[in-house]
Amino acid sequence: MAFNLPGAPAAKRAFAGAAASLLLISAAPISAAQAQAAVSTAAALPDFTQVVSETEVSVVNIRTTEAVPVRRSAMGPGGDPSDLFRWFFGPDFMPPGMGPQAQPKRPHAQPDQPAPKERTVPRGIGSGFILSGDGYVLTNNHVVDNSNGIFVTMTNGKEYKAKVIGTDARTDIALLKIDATGLKPLPIGDSDKLKKGQWVLAIGSPFGLDSTVTAGIVSAINRDTGDYLPFIQTDVAVNPGNSGGPLINLQGQVVGINSQIVSRSGGFMGISLAIPIDEVMRVVDQLKAHGKVTRGRIGVQITEVQDDVAKALGLDTAQGALVSSVEPDGPAAKAGVHAGDVITAFNGQAIKHMTDLPRLVGATQPGSTASIQVWRKGKSLELKTKVGELDQKAAGDENGQAHAEAGTDRLGLSVKALPADSGMDQGVLVSQSDSPAADSGIEAGDIILRVNNTDITSPEQYEKVVKGLDKSSPVVLLVSRDQQSQWVIVKLP
Repeated sequence: MAFNLPGAPAAKRAFAGAAASLLLISAAPISAAQAQAAVSTAAALPDFTQVVSETEVSVVNIRTTEAVPVRRSAMGPGGDPSDLFRWFFGPDFMPPGMGPQAQPKRPHAQPDQPAPKERTVPRGIGSGFILSGDGYVLTNNHVVDNSNGIFVTMTNGKEYKAKVIGTDARTDIALLKIDATGLKPLPIGDSDKLKKGQWVLAIGSPFGLDSTVTAGIVSAINRDTGDYLPFIQTDVAVNPGNSGGPLINLQGQVVGINSQIVSRSGGFMGISLAIPIDEVMRVVDQLKAHGKVTRGRIGVQITEVQDDVAKALGLDTAQGALVSSVEPDGPAAKAGVHAGDVITAFNGQAIKHMTDLPRLVGATQPGSTASIQVWRKGKSLELKTKVGELDQKAAGDENGQAHAEAGTDRLGLSVKALPADSGMDQGVLVSQSDSPAADSGIEAGDIILRVNNTDITSPEQYEKVVKGLDKSSPVVLLVSRDQQSQWVIVKLP
């Protein structure tokens, strides 16, 4: 499907009329060169009307509901003023001036009709798009997570109740199904072919305003934000409600799913992030087949390769993943990977940044044999490993196993034992701090003394405590820095 830009003759006529009007009010004439430059600029600007008309019918609005507990009235049982007296003085108390005949019947007092414990309320609004004509719909996992009802509304106003086929928290993808046929799906593009400066569109429901179109350009490719996904960065206006909607190129193809905004205000500030459609479709295939995503693992903790470290090890460039520890009896350990090795390639694909490794390993089928290229003592070695399977509970936590494979835990921290001369009998030393801990001000060199109400005595015990944290509640850490301690709140994503 191709979309044509406006023709030059129309642009020339429009420019000629504007130039004539300008000459009537300006004493400075416009040169022929300036006129030609303006015509060329006008002819180069795209017309989005055709691509929008061809694609917006395939974009849907998604609203969700959730169950919340019913709270008792602040006056105690019941809702009328008389109940306040009965709450304090007992069920037989009679307010002055009221006899039994004046007592209203209180349905809530009937023992066979207990008050409901929870009720359904609106949860939020997002976007999505039709993946196939038989009713498959794609959106973000965070749009439908923790909901008890999902409703998909088409551009013609028809609404369907959707069921979840499968979700993947690590890539923030949810595959839904509605009972409909004959739908118009959006064609899938190739996100690997995107280039900086390329025009793209977002269609969605920002703030509930369905079928809203915004446009911009691709401002960065493979943007690493610490979530171990190679995001597409754009300057397309995306706001709450756009999540799950498609990022579309000028050929009307989906190249990404709008997922996040980079903002200090909560609203759009010029940078938005989309999940590349190539990554999405790899997840979709597994969700359709199994309802879940299976990922590989090799059992290593890794950190970045710094420039000075690369020079000291004899590497030409500061690329790869530096192995800080190897899981005993894990796949990497059995293959002969050692702490201190630099993994430079996995299955023939170069590791340019350390976050490339967990992506490549995760995309590898568990049980298959993979090659690991490592740099050790000035030489390159090739090792073979049998890829293990990533624990599904950890894989479902966006900052759990993903961080562990890449050197930090779900708090964004990597820790080690305190030096023998530290003079402290408890705590662990922070060796690396990423989001969300870094967002709260925790830095490398800090000492974690306590997590919530649990004293920390070793890296192993700290790891167990962190794995058991409830991601729905903020975490408080007692942090020591320069011999001064303070509590720091870290919010899990």
